[in-house]
Amino acid sequence: MSSDAERGRRVIIPFGNGNKKHQGIILSVCSSCADNTAVKPVLSITDSEPVLSDEMLSLAGWLKEHTFCTYFDAVRTFLPKGMSIKLKETYQLASEMPDTELTKEEENIISFLKNASNRREFDEIIETSGDAGKKKVIASLIDKGVIISADEAKQFVNDSYIKMIRLSDDYIFRRKQFRLSPKQKLVASLLEENGSASIKELCYICNITAAVVRNLIKAGAAEEYQYETFRFQNEAETENLDDIIMTEKQTAVYNEIAESFKLKKPECFLLHGVTGSGKTIIFEKLIRKTVENGRQALMLIPEISLTPQILESFRRFFGNRVAVIHSGLSLTQRMDEYKKIKNHMADIVIGTRSAVFAPLDNIGIIIMDEEGERSYKSDAAPRYHAADVAKVRCKTHNSILLLASATPSVESYYYAQKGFYRLLELDERYNKNKLPEVVIADMSKELENGNISGFSNILADEIYKNLENHEQTILLLNRRGYNTVAVCADCRKTVECPNCSVPLVYHKANNSMMCHYCGYSSTDVKKCPSCGSSRIIKTGSGTQKLQEETEKLFPDARILRMDADTNVSRYAYENNFNDFKNHKYDIMIGTQLVGKGLDFPDVTLVGVLCADKSLNTEDFRGCEQTFSLITQVIGRGGRGDIAGRAVIQTNAPDNYVIEFAALQDYKGFYNEEIQIRKALIFPPVCDMCVLGFSSAFEEKAAAAANAMIQIMSEKVRLENIKFPLRTLGPVKCTYGRINGKYRYRIILKCRNSADFRRFISECLVKAGKNRQFSNVSVFADINGDTGI
Repeated sequence: MSSDAERGRRVIIPFGNGNKKHQGIILSVCSSCADNTAVKPVLSITDSEPVLSDEMLSLAGWLKEHTFCTYFDAVRTFLPKGMSIKLKETYQLASEMPDTELTKEEENIISFLKNASNRREFDEIIETSGDAGKKKVIASLIDKGVIISADEAKQFVNDSYIKMIRLSDDYIFRRKQFRLSPKQKLVASLLEENGSASIKELCYICNITAAVVRNLIKAGAAEEYQYETFRFQNEAETENLDDIIMTEKQTAVYNEIAESFKLKKPECFLLHGVTGSGKTIIFEKLIRKTVENGRQALMLIPEISLTPQILESFRRFFGNRVAVIHSGLSLTQRMDEYKKIKNHMADIVIGTRSAVFAPLDNIGIIIMDEEGERSYKSDAAPRYHAADVAKVRCKTHNSILLLASATPSVESYYYAQKGFYRLLELDERYNKNKLPEVVIADMSKELENGNISGFSNILADEIYKNLENHEQTILLLNRRGYNTVAVCADCRKTVECPNCSVPLVYHKANNSMMCHYCGYSSTDVKKCPSCGSSRIIKTGSGTQKLQEETEKLFPDARILRMDADTNVSRYAYENNFNDFKNHKYDIMIGTQLVGKGLDFPDVTLVGVLCADKSLNTEDFRGCEQTFSLITQVIGRGGRGDIAGRAVIQTNAPDNYVIEFAALQDYKGFYNEEIQIRKALIFPPVCDMCVLGFSSAFEEKAAAAANAMIQIMSEKVRLENIKFPLRTLGPVKCTYGRINGKYRYRIILKCRNSADFRRFISECLVKAGKNRQFSNVSVFADINGDTGI
């Protein structure tokens, strides 16, 4: 077995004091060990070849050091879940039965195994033998040598194979020795011309029966073999990318990036282009150049909802050389796409955040579209940002990283201003289309004038105009459900989830109160859980209520709602977007799903409702995220021949975020925002590390957070630490309880250096040995969400 041991292969090992069998992966191979008494044997090697390359194993080490995760967390992120190994302990009778006394229960198991055609699992024995299948009875039979146990390692999803036929070597080199019938000669001639075919194909093309093929195999002239296939592949006809003409400004951007291909060294570009400026065309032409140079391309997008549109566009030009990775695929689909990439059947990969780990081995370019979106940051171990991983991979492959957005993150634009990234600009729309004209509707004044509906008068009038002109409208309300809050009129308490300190949201469609954090659901609340009063007042509007109000106000309109409640099936995104594009609907209502990257040429009006709600979050990025969402959704309008309009409804019309979003002025917003962040010492002028503590017991979570402050303070004092460090907290999180766990946090203003990460790692290790941290989960997240 030692000769098969190789970096990147998975193994089965005994783990812990009880030597329970677990899956592991070989990180390195040593010829000797200083202390052989501490070494446990490898029980088996499950893979015939490495599942991870040296690059990916090194990347696992990088993630461990930079995101405070384990090797297991990193490796689990790299591989599709369908490749995970499940261990099964199976049993069979020994080849020679020892002469020993048996109980009746033991005889029942032996009788079952005698009649079994192959090994059986423990659960099967229990099902057949009832109480006689207890573990201790099986253990007794193993001790007596009557039965033998073995471990089987199987993947969750098996590879897909079909039986194929090809000519044998004997026939190829000694065909004169074979006497074949005319039909067999016809089959042999076809196989010689095409290499191989399935029995079904041979029967159809040659107009023969399967018996002719089987007799050819029996004669030794042909042989049957297993051919691995990939499911869910669609044939795609390609178009010529040269037919799309770029503007002068697009060409200048393309040429500057393409020139860097010649240098063959890692370089990062930031492309700031207004909505509708034609960034996708530049992406496609850069990818074509990458593939023509014999290299591979990776295209990252922030949301699953963007996948169908991008995939359709790319397959128009690149055919089936495109693979896709995102969480909306089934296990078998993800498995097949992974193998398609690994086996060099795809040069181009499109996907969401996790696609940054695609098993590409010759990357020429990585493109991150809408790079400022927070969905690129993982909030579970490993807590990485896709841009950081992309930089590491580009450095490894000497390739280009292209970050692009109409609303770049403040951090990225700051780094571009400082010269760390090369800044490129597209300041006008493709074909010189104008940006939408925007009006701000002050909802406070609407209320003063007696308008209590969800629509301002100006937005309602504009929707009427669009319906008369047969033009389409998008309405954004970034809140799901019908009513967002239920309050008791007597005790004034909000009806909250029993598992979380989060208001329950009323969903009229199924008459239930739901928690959008833990998934808790109950029938509509009739009485206050606190005081028993039946006077429950529901307030706040979500997309369901907006849809109902829109249907009443515009009864003849065809309305599509797009949110997480309507897109429950695997293909719902694609089907709904195609229906809207094909004018089956006049108005699309949605959450942030409808605000990014979508291209509907016939949308001429966009309405943004409750535009200021996200300004009030505790995360310092709340203003940036609000500006980005409003600007992006406004940019969905006016992409065709007709100019676009937009209406922003808000109670804070004088807020700088709303004003700059209405002007679609990113630079104005950035200049204002960066001054605030510099004054408050927020990123990008520093880094921020969140230490999170959660427990089923609130006092334990709070005590652990305070204990961590003591551990860090002591370490700073004893080791005379010099790097910058400011501590905020500990405090209870914005939502102090989620899914039954109480949560506290500490925020550290710092520099993300090797010394700082080492400091945090050592503090976490010390905390793990401290009794005050028992029954408490602790994590560290650099530059994550500070309003957790």
